[in-house]
Amino acid sequence: MAQWQSIDELQDLVTDLDRFGQQITELASRIGLDIAPLNADHISLRCHQNTTAERWRAGFEKCGDLFSENQINGRPVCLFKLEQPVCVAGWSFTLIELPWPGEKRYPHEGWEHVEIVLPGPAESLNARALELLSDDGLLETGIAVKTSAPHAEGERLPNTTFAITDGKVTLKFHPWSLEDIVLSEKQ
Repeated sequence: MAQWQSIDELQDLVTDLDRFGQQITELASRIGLDIAPLNADHISLRCHQNTTAERWRAGFEKCGDLFSENQINGRPVCLFKLEQPVCVAGWSFTLIELPWPGEKRYPHEGWEHVEIVLPGPAESLNARALELLSDDGLLETGIAVKTSAPHAEGERLPNTTFAITDGKVTLKFHPWSLEDIVLSEKQ
């Protein structure tokens, strides 16, 4: 199977990776988060047009396997497992999340967030995530926090999400890996 960096349909993502790596590292620094020891589960994209999502899907199908396709919050989301990882900010990702456009418009089409697994009860996810940040990390200008619970049909594990963003990129925390969530749908 081809390396993802060599696929024509993904060349904008190859080019975008340096920007994303720099911005995700800067966000982590601003909030006092040491990302090195964290278990980063997967990396995700954002786009504004269905044609972009379809082009990226065609590209990822040439270098990976479609692991899951589901409707989440009213839009299609595909998960791809790659043979060759996407490497950024010291992490190596073989699981890529590709959501189709939704109602929200993002400032940039390309890599948008990293999801980190913090094992433990869903009810205490926010507290576990906050313990990793500096005391004044969330007081930084332009930093926003959001808690949500995206849900796919058949999902049996709570997919609680604690997200921190600067409006450009986002760090998300979950109690379960995405692979565990998807496998729960099939039980």
